[in-house]
Amino acid sequence: MSHTFGIRQAQKQKTRQAFLDAALALLEEQSLSSLGLREVTRAVGVAPTAFYRHFRSTADLGVALVDEALGSLHPMVRTTVSTAGGSEERITRAIELISHHVDTHPAHVRFIARERHGGVQPVREAIRAQLERFAEEVKAELAKDPEAAGWNDDDLLMLAHLYVDQMLITASLFLEAQEAPAEERERVMQRALRQMRLITVGRSHWLD
Repeated sequence: MSHTFGIRQAQKQKTRQAFLDAALALLEEQSLSSLGLREVTRAVGVAPTAFYRHFRSTADLGVALVDEALGSLHPMVRTTVSTAGGSEERITRAIELISHHVDTHPAHVRFIARERHGGVQPVREAIRAQLERFAEEVKAELAKDPEAAGWNDDDLLMLAHLYVDQMLITASLFLEAQEAPAEERERVMQRALRQMRLITVGRSHWLD
């Protein structure tokens, strides 16, 4: 009995993932607000009624895509901004993480960039919640740094948001340069490094 249940659960998860993959592929060319349920079910090869066994609506599907796109990044972001190494090493780690993520998950990055200010409110809110969580995690790591002595919580959170926002901007720049010549990608890399350094320089003088 438990073996049969396990097979059913595995099949259910496989179908759910097929919906996510199909939607992500379709969203390469359109926004979530214009995505039709029948488009997704047709791409998966199932009847429209099967969709509702996994998601309440396309907005619910979009929220699941947000979790898939950003959820796994939390441990990596915490490691990237940890106090191990100096500020230059942390900046380099952050840029390398962003570059690698864009190269390996371009469709997810494009989806987040488009839907962050898109027309589907639950998805916007899900992205905002994930970014707030990133900011809180970055803030917790920044608070461990000796340079944080004398900083209050509000200012540390403001700094964390600056880093998170800059990482998003950098991801968008890398995405735009993905098909560009190597020298253009290198210019994007150097610009991203300089912008992160500028935030770090401002941080070192904030309490002056």
